[in-house]
Amino acid sequence: MNTEETIISNRLEEENRRLRAAVEELSILNDIATAITSTQSIEQIIELIVKKCVKYLKVEQGAVMLLDEKDQQNPFHTMIRRQDSISNLLPYRLDAQITGWMLKNKNSLMINNFESDTRFNFVSRQNQSTDKNFPVKSLLSAPMLLKGKLIGLLTVFNKRTLTGFTNDDQRLLGIIAAQSAQVVENARLYHEEQALIHLQEEMKLAYEIQVDLLPKSQPKIKGYQIAGKSIPAKEVGGDYYDFISIDDNHLAFCVGDISGKGIPAALLMANLQATLRGQTSFGKSCKDCLFFTNNMLFHSTATSKFATLFYGILNTETNQITYCNAGHNNPYLIAVDGTMTKLSIGGMIVGIMPGALYDESSVNINPGELLILFSDGITEAMNSADEEFGDTRLTDIVLKNRKEAAEDIIDLILKEVKLYTGSSPQMDDMTVVIIKRET
Repeated sequence: MNTEETIISNRLEEENRRLRAAVEELSILNDIATAITSTQSIEQIIELIVKKCVKYLKVEQGAVMLLDEKDQQNPFHTMIRRQDSISNLLPYRLDAQITGWMLKNKNSLMINNFESDTRFNFVSRQNQSTDKNFPVKSLLSAPMLLKGKLIGLLTVFNKRTLTGFTNDDQRLLGIIAAQSAQVVENARLYHEEQALIHLQEEMKLAYEIQVDLLPKSQPKIKGYQIAGKSIPAKEVGGDYYDFISIDDNHLAFCVGDISGKGIPAALLMANLQATLRGQTSFGKSCKDCLFFTNNMLFHSTATSKFATLFYGILNTETNQITYCNAGHNNPYLIAVDGTMTKLSIGGMIVGIMPGALYDESSVNINPGELLILFSDGITEAMNSADEEFGDTRLTDIVLKNRKEAAEDIIDLILKEVKLYTGSSPQMDDMTVVIIKRET
C-alpha cells in the first residue's frame, strides 16, 4: 500500500471512529431524553443518567450532587452515586477546593493528573498514589445550571483509558448535566404542584368540617329574632358560632375565634363545640361552663391552640341574658334610645391556662333592643389604605338600621364591610350574630 492509500485509509478509519462516537453520543442522549419524558421517579431518572455516563465515558464512578445553599460547610450533597461493578473505588466526596472552584466558575472541570494540576493545592498531594482517602486519579465535573443558577454537579471519576478525559467527553458531560438540571427542576415543580393539591384538599376538608359545625337554621323563639352568619376567608380560619337549646325557656349561644388555620383550626373548633355543648347539657352556669371548657381544651390540645369565646344564655321568661366573655370582642347591647353597653365581664381566653377562673354578669334585653356579637374579621377588615373598619362603623350601621329584621341587619353589615375593603382580599373569617327582642 502506497503512501497516498495509507493516508486515505487512515482518514477513513478516523472518520469511522468519529461516526461511531457520534452514534454512541446520540444513543446516550436519546436514552436520557426518553427517560426524562417517562413516568419514572426523579431518583430513577438520575440513576439512569449516571449509569449511562459511567458506561459510555468508561469511568469507575459517577455521581450527581445537589447544591444546598443553606449548608455553608458542605454545600453539595450526593443524590445518586453509581459505581462500575468491577471497580473497588471508595465513595468519594469532592474536596472543598474543587466544589469552591465549581461554585465560583460554574464551568466544566477536567483533571487528568492531580499531581500536575496547578489549580489546586492538596495537603496530601505527594501521597495521592497511596492514600486510600484519595483514590481519585482523574476527574470530570460539569455544572448543572438552570437559567444561569448552579443547582448541582454531575461528576465522573477515573477514566479507564490511558489518554484520560477528552474535550469530547467534557462537551458531552456538559450536555447531559444541562438535561439533568432540567430533570431536577421538573421534579421540584411536580412536588410543589402535588403539595399545592394536597394543601387545597386539606383546606377543602377543613372548610367542610367548619361548615358542618355551624347551625343549619336560625332559632325560632316567640318575641325574638335571632340570626347568625359566618363568611370564611379564602384560607380556612376558625370562626365559630352556635345556638344550643337548653329547654323551652333557655337558649345558649356563643361566638368564638379559633387560633390558627386549616385542619388544626377545624379540629379545635370541633373539640370546642363538643366540649361546650357537653357542659351546657349539664346545666352549668356560664362561668362554670367556661371554667370546665377551658380545662378540657387545655388538656386535650397543644398549648399553642386556644380560642376567644363569648358564651351567653338567654332566658325568654325573664328576658335576661347571663354571659361570660373569655377574651372575645366585646358584644354591644343597643337600647332603643341608642345607648350602647359593652358586655366585657368574664376572663381570659380558653385553652391556654388550666384552672383559670371566670366571672359572669347579666343584662336585661328590653323590647326593641338588640345584642350584636361579632368576630374581629369584621372590625379589623382593612381597606387599601390599611385602615380598619372598626367598632364605630359597625355600631353606626346597627343604630341606623336597628328597626330592620335581624338577618337583614347582618346582611347590611357584611355588605358595608365589603364596600369598605373594596378590592383588598378578605384576610379573616367574618361572623355576626344578632339577638333582637321584638317590640
